[in-house]
Amino acid sequence: MAGQTKKSVFRILFLLAGVCSLYFVPWILVKAWIRPLPDSVQEQVEEAVELGFEGVVVYVDEKGEKPQSYMAGWHNRETQEPARDSAYFKIGSIKKLYDAVAVTKLVKAGVLSLDKTLADYLPALAGKIENAAQITVRQMVQHRSGLPNYTDTPNFWA
Repeated sequence: MAGQTKKSVFRILFLLAGVCSLYFVPWILVKAWIRPLPDSVQEQVEEAVELGFEGVVVYVDEKGEKPQSYMAGWHNRETQEPARDSAYFKIGSIKKLYDAVAVTKLVKAGVLSLDKTLADYLPALAGKIENAAQITVRQMVQHRSGLPNYTDTPNFWA
């Protein structure tokens, strides 16, 4: 009987945890994914702004075609500066995915080794980054190098 009670308590806790986790779902993205795609990239960019994104810039570079940029919304809403394709954006944690894909491709091509150190590939860093001769590419990719988080630097996000 005690085992049955434990199971019921765990089921209720998991149900509550599941319901509470819905608070953390990026609903604006879910809403954007569910809607049918517009007829053009520009329409999709404008729709993203209508859904609540501050500003959107999309750069499309297809092989054999002239690169194109699509913009909507604001680069800086406070100053009413519209989004522009020459602007720089801090892309945050999504960059890690691009880095991982690039490293994986380079390792597969035999151009990069996960077991070589930063100093092996970037000798100029040996005197500038502590332990550059011991930190491997694998540790960098796994975020286990011991290097501090540069985004914690005062005024980094300013």
